[in-house]
Amino acid sequence: MDGALYDNDISHVVEADRAHVWHHLIQHKPFETNDPRIIVEGKGIKVWDQNGKEHVDGVSGGVWTVNVGYGRESIANAVRDQLIKLNYFAGSAGSIPGALFSEKLISKMPGMSRVYYCNSGSEANEKAFKMVRQIAHKRYGGKKHKILYRDRDYHGTTIATLSAGGQDERNAQYGPFTPGFVRVPHCLEYRAQWDLTGEAYGKRAADAIEEVILAEGPETVGALCLEPVTAGGGVITPPEGYWERVQEICTKYDILLHIDEVVCGIGRTGAWFGYQNYGIKPDMVTMAKGVASGYAAIACMVTTEAVFDMFKDDASDKMNYFRDISTFGGCTAGPAAAIENMRIIEDEGLLENTLAMGAHIIENLNALAEKHPVIGDVRGRGLFCGAELVADRATKEPADEKKVQAVVADCMAQGVIIGATNRSLPGFNNSLCFSPALIATKDDINHITEAVDQALGRVFAS
Repeated sequence: MDGALYDNDISHVVEADRAHVWHHLIQHKPFETNDPRIIVEGKGIKVWDQNGKEHVDGVSGGVWTVNVGYGRESIANAVRDQLIKLNYFAGSAGSIPGALFSEKLISKMPGMSRVYYCNSGSEANEKAFKMVRQIAHKRYGGKKHKILYRDRDYHGTTIATLSAGGQDERNAQYGPFTPGFVRVPHCLEYRAQWDLTGEAYGKRAADAIEEVILAEGPETVGALCLEPVTAGGGVITPPEGYWERVQEICTKYDILLHIDEVVCGIGRTGAWFGYQNYGIKPDMVTMAKGVASGYAAIACMVTTEAVFDMFKDDASDKMNYFRDISTFGGCTAGPAAAIENMRIIEDEGLLENTLAMGAHIIENLNALAEKHPVIGDVRGRGLFCGAELVADRATKEPADEKKVQAVVADCMAQGVIIGATNRSLPGFNNSLCFSPALIATKDDINHITEAVDQALGRVFAS
């Protein structure tokens, strides 16, 4: 037995994994006595592990990625056919799938016009940061170089994106960080920072951004980087009035608005992009996870033509272009998969399904909140939802992290995979996360929330 992929006995695979694979986001000490989990197969919204156990995947591959579900032969075939024809050429030249997907993508993003290909959300955000810095040197004598980011938001794993990371536990032990990144307050009304509600709170949270700009000096601030809906920081939907005021502020102070759609993009919120729910006109948009639903690695940094023009306004200047490359941005599998991924979303009406099933999961979670006092707040947009767990509703004291993780583990034992904030926010890793594939049915949603119901009952029984 050589541990081939389709052998019935994959004990060798398990041992090879235990001996050599460094997994993401996990402590490996338990693997000395327990087997690591190997996901062997996926179909639709379900996956199977090495023991043949079936799971309903409520987090689309663990990190909000497999938007159209597992086992899509048409995507796999599109990738195969393209790889045989041309697998790669550096992004200094074009490719057929790269050109065609950029055209299709831009058709879903009115006001945007240019697509820069790369291979991860972190890298896409790095590209945007580099553009801001280069623009600062080209047009503002280097002064307008600062990039604002929001408390609780997350933009990637590199040192520069961690420097723009509003999750202190995730950042811990990785400093010193890149200078020139400045934090602004979060907009989570449930954890209110001002004695206001609704639209008044939303406007006040945005005004807090203006206060930071004025303190830093508007002449030094080049960009504001925000998630349309905060993801790993607790699934935070912005209050009414917030985004309108943010747009006003950016326009007033000549600040580029960079929207990080790595999680929200390509249908997750029921619109093609999360920012489109709020009437935002960004200057830069980054995306990754759902662009090809994990069938191939791809990320995009998209800009307006105005931003693009800043890098070709003086062709006589040998430094006056974006002097950057992403090696694997030249892979053709990504855009080939992305074209078919987008076709599936369109032809199967998955944006509409996302809105309908998102409303259903919110309804189910609100019903659970009536039954379980430990649920302090339910929030979300489309199939991107969260439930914040508290020890006391009156004080909003966060639930014990160990109990939050115990709920996740209990659901896993039931054959349902859900997520939770994890090593993100000191004292506030207390939100359950739900982001099933956009193909989810009512039965799938009911299965997920029924597992949560049982888990909450067991974990918080005492």
